[in-house]
Amino acid sequence: MEEGKLLFVYNPNAGKGIIKKHLSDIIEMFCQNNYVVTVYATQKEGDAAKIVKENGDCYDRVVCCGGDGTLNDVTDGMMHLDNRPLCGYIPAGTVNDFAHSFKLPQNMLDAAHVAIDGESCMCDVGELNGDYFDYIAAFGAFTDVSYETPQVSKNILGKLAYFLEGVKKLGSIRKYDVTVTIEDEVISDKLIYGMITNSFSVAGFLSLFDDDVALDDGYLEAFFIKAPKNIMEFQLIINALLSGNVNCELFYYRHIKRIEIECETPLKWTVDGEFGGEYTKAVIVNHKGAIPFVRGKS
Repeated sequence: MEEGKLLFVYNPNAGKGIIKKHLSDIIEMFCQNNYVVTVYATQKEGDAAKIVKENGDCYDRVVCCGGDGTLNDVTDGMMHLDNRPLCGYIPAGTVNDFAHSFKLPQNMLDAAHVAIDGESCMCDVGELNGDYFDYIAAFGAFTDVSYETPQVSKNILGKLAYFLEGVKKLGSIRKYDVTVTIEDEVISDKLIYGMITNSFSVAGFLSLFDDDVALDDGYLEAFFIKAPKNIMEFQLIINALLSGNVNCELFYYRHIKRIEIECETPLKWTVDGEFGGEYTKAVIVNHKGAIPFVRGKS
């Protein structure tokens, strides 16, 4: 069998740094599958994007290990390549929404096997004002929780850390006068939350769209929550979220290829769990089948 070239990019600090315990076994497994492996350990945000952008097209396969932020960096690098190699992912973060969508095992060595032997999927990639994302761009209530929650808390408490940080903010939910344009449709309303997503899971909890999502169909899912006028409407929102009812009268839900979101007050965005900028106008587009990701077999 002819040897292939594999670039392995990992974040040594993701999650609890668990990758360090499995690093030798993972690299050995790659070698056993006839790959010549180049290993790169990221040192800071943006490292993974830089190494993939500069060298990714020299490899037959890129595999990254870390949280959703590390994967986002790799995606950013891949989107700058003319010839994009297969991309595998070994989840090592706290929540790993992308891993849920791609049926990746929690066991790291099992996930490494999937990165080599799994199914290829030409996955859609979103773009917000030039910033690429794998599964979500969002604003409003709780969207700053993921990047403001201390890493130590994430490591110790896992998903519970996000929940506890969110509860602290319940009394300070802001309302935004937002105008949303989707082709010929214009929505103007007071909103407390908005997200554009290509995922079955958000923050490890929200799975509203499981029966209505394909990661390679050329569409993203746009979901907005209206500002409640009273405690009864607030309770209606909570009940609808818990039951997965996207048809609640206080929600807007659309499939989109392109969307414009405007607000006089700059909206703070989170992109794949990291701070994604602050804009009065956000233009989000979908790139259909942009990257060949490897996922678990159906």
